[in-house]
Amino acid sequence: MNLYRIGELAKAARTSERTIDYYTKLGLISPESRSMKNYRLYSHETLIALERINQLKQEKYTLEEIKSMMSRWNEATPETDVSDKLVELEIHMQRLEREVKALEPIISGLKPVQARRALATLLPQGVACMEAIRLLLMQGPPM
Repeated sequence: MNLYRIGELAKAARTSERTIDYYTKLGLISPESRSMKNYRLYSHETLIALERINQLKQEKYTLEEIKSMMSRWNEATPETDVSDKLVELEIHMQRLEREVKALEPIISGLKPVQARRALATLLPQGVACMEAIRLLLMQGPPM
């Protein structure tokens, strides 16, 4: 397992050591263990959590909201709950596909400036959706 000291984690996450300290005090992240010299050691999962935190901050969530979301994500979920959630996501994605197809004639008629503005608005949500799918694929059984 690859463990990071606070400075290494800050560099990898492109944030400051002070931010790492603050997030640790808030309970957003926690060290995996301590070194012989009593340095806090953080796991690769912490780096992924920091990337999620930064993404959620860019989406204007407060740190308290982020902490609440992350604690829900980290709770152990029974398999049936996961299956139910995946079914809900599939239904939602199908609905979105229908809505996009209905919008295609309007989108094709947009001026370049309007199209760029629409893309800038939709891109963060699309990236978040792709990240959720990537995480699900990484966590799931091999295909």
